[in-house]
Order: sequence, then structure tokens, then C-alpha cells
Amino acid sequence: MSVSIHNLVQGRSAVEISASIEQGIRSGALSPGDSLLTVRALAEKLEVSPATVAAAYKTLKGRGLVDARGRRGTRVSARPPIHAGLDALRPELQKGVRDLAIGNPDPALLPDLGRALAKLDASPVLYGDPLVDPALERRSLKRFRADGIPAEHVCVVNGAMDGLERVLTAHLLPGDRVAIEDPAFVGVRDLLAALGLVAVPVAIDDAGPIPDALERALSSGVQAMIVTPRAQNPYGSALEPKRIAKLARILAAHRDVLLCEDDHAGLVAGAPARTLVDTRTRGRWAVVRSFSKSLGPDLRVALLAADPETTARVEGRQLLGIRWVSHLLQRLVLAVWTDKAVQANLRRAARTYTERRRGLIDALAAEGIEAHGRSGLNVWIPVPAEAPLLQSMLDRGWALSGGDRFRLAAGPGLRVCIATLTPADAKRFAGDFSQALQPPRRSGGA
Repeated sequence: MSVSIHNLVQGRSAVEISASIEQGIRSGALSPGDSLLTVRALAEKLEVSPATVAAAYKTLKGRGLVDARGRRGTRVSARPPIHAGLDALRPELQKGVRDLAIGNPDPALLPDLGRALAKLDASPVLYGDPLVDPALERRSLKRFRADGIPAEHVCVVNGAMDGLERVLTAHLLPGDRVAIEDPAFVGVRDLLAALGLVAVPVAIDDAGPIPDALERALSSGVQAMIVTPRAQNPYGSALEPKRIAKLARILAAHRDVLLCEDDHAGLVAGAPARTLVDTRTRGRWAVVRSFSKSLGPDLRVALLAADPETTARVEGRQLLGIRWVSHLLQRLVLAVWTDKAVQANLRRAARTYTERRRGLIDALAAEGIEAHGRSGLNVWIPVPAEAPLLQSMLDRGWALSGGDRFRLAAGPGLRVCIATLTPADAKRFAGDFSQALQPPRRSGGA
């Protein structure tokens, strides 16, 4: 960091110092990954006590704005939870570059909501009315139970990440440790950082968490774990019966660990619904199912089934803030979810995503390139190094996601969103990727 940037950090109190650093991040003067002065060095510069600077850094760390890395110092977080910082992470692509980095569903495979909106019941909902639309709850309970999830009540939240945040904050405190898949969805990593929670990596393969890795994480002392039962982002894992049986035996010895399942792709995941929840061996648990990938991200509706204590805490906290998710949105979800034409469209979407995912994996395999994606909208490609391949593929007209945003201890890789990638596109992509992997030719001459 330059001297001029260091001069942006000002103040005499911990509040003033932390506020000046936050302002620097918000303005862009401090970028993700920038190093901050050591506690002692900044204290000397500002002529305050080291305890004051340490308190400022602790506040920033608790909000997910900085990462404390021991002897490596304190740095601005890779994705600080400030709007300006998030904007900076989405550079504008040149014309003709295909964006396979952003994880949107294919708009052509989303249902037309117009007909349902025209018929929507717009009768008013008032304070004191039930938080969840009764008809939506009945259908949700039926679906959860059919999938082996012992739901007694359903909460409605504003998307999968909102549901995870509400469950985690209902039970955990800053500094608590959470086992997560590695690689993991970047949103989960960012959420844990913003809540001041410590991520503990659990290695995964195509069938989900690897048993030995989960055992090590749980034995190290964690208060919660987050698992994606299908459509794992970015790896594409999907739980299978044999793996569930092995994981269940491990989980049974750690009954007090909060189990959170993030079923974000739900109806279009391309894999059957499975769960690790077993009330005989599990005290606290929650399953979140979102409609963002199947019905559209803007609906911002997800269903949350959980144990009675977690349910009570989540709904109790909602009553202090948003009160409830709009019943107009709840009724809209129910209307399209139960529409036969929409159901047929969802089945078509699931088949299409499966074909596109397998198409890319097969095309890469034909080039001798390993890739993973048993379910969902993404394919993970292990690579020797990320940055050179990202740039090389961008030069060839493909924008991808670097794996460093997703992984903790896992090896390097790239994520490809296949939502709009046709089989013909996949073959061209695989050919370009194969060329990008080739070492550069040496020029001739003496």
C-alpha cells in the first residue's frame, strides 16, 4: 500500500479509525487484498494506543471488511460487504466475449410469470395474519416430507442466502467455526466472513463431502456445517445413498453441530432430492430451498424447514425486521409451482441443463481434460494455474470464474456456468481450452 493510501487512515478512537478504513474501501482507495499497517505501526502513526487500533481492526474483521492473517498481517477482504466493492468485482466485458462467469439461469428456460400475475389473488394481508401463505405451506410440507425431510412447519425467506444467514445468526456468535465444502460457493464464504465466523474446509468429490475430511473438520471443533445436497456450486456434487450412509455415521457422533443444507437449485438441479437430516441423531438442522434458479432470481423467495427451535428463532427475528416475505410473492410462487405448463417447463429446464453440463464435460474429456459437474448449472475444471488460463480464455472470447474465489485448501480450478452453453458451443470451448493449456511455443533464432 502506498504512503498516500496509508494517510487515508485517520482518527483517534477505534470508531474513527475503522470508519476511515471503511470509507477507503467504499471509495476504492483501498482495494481487495490491500495490506494494512500492523497494529503497532498504525498506532505509532496515529499516536494512539495499540489497543485502540486492535479494537478498530476487530470491528472491521467482525463485519467481514478485513481478514486477519496472523504474521501475514491484516488485509482488505477479497469481497468486502460494501456495495462499491462488489461493483468493482464485475469488470465490463469487451464486445463478443461470452460470459460464462456469472451464475444466472438461462432466461429462455424460466417460466413466463405474466399469466400467473394476471390471475393472482391480491386480497390484503394485515398485521397479525400468518407469516406464511397457508396453501404454500401445505404444498411445501408435502414436498419436503416426500423427500425425507421431517418438516413440521415452513418459514419463507428472501432467498437461499437470506435463509442461511438467519439460521446461522440464530445460533452462532462471531468467532464460531463452520465447516463448509471446499471449494465452496463464494457467497457462503463471504457471508461467513461478514458474520465474523471462521470457515473450516471440507474436501469434496462428485458425491459430496469426503467422509474422512468431514470427520477431521468435525473433530477439530465446529459449531455448524453447511452442505449443498445437489448442484453444489462450483463443483457440481450431488449426494448419493452410499455417501449419505457414511456421512450419517460420522454426523451421529456430533449431534450438537448445526446442520444447514443449501438446496439452492431445487427443481432444476438435475439430481434427486436427498438429505443428511436425521432427527434421531440431529438436534439442530435447517434445509433451505430456493426458487431463484427455477422460477427466476428476482422472486427472492425460498422455503426453510428446520427443527422447532431454529424455526422459532428465525420467525421471531423476522418479526422484528421485515415481518414477513410479501404474500403476493408467496402466492405467485404457489401459482407457478402448481401450474402444469410450468411443471413441464421445469422438467425441460432440468433436462436441458443436464444435457449442457454433460455436453461440456464430454467435450473436455475428448480433449483429455478432467472436469466435474454431476448436477446443477456449473462445471469445475481443475487446472495447474488459474490466472494464465483465465486470461488466455478471455483472449479467446470466454469469461470464466477463477477458483481462488471459491476454494480454501483445494487445488486450483476454474468454474464454468453452463446455463446457456449449447453442445456446439461446448465443443468450441473445449478446443479453445485445450489450446490454452498448451505451453507457449518458443520463437526460433540464434
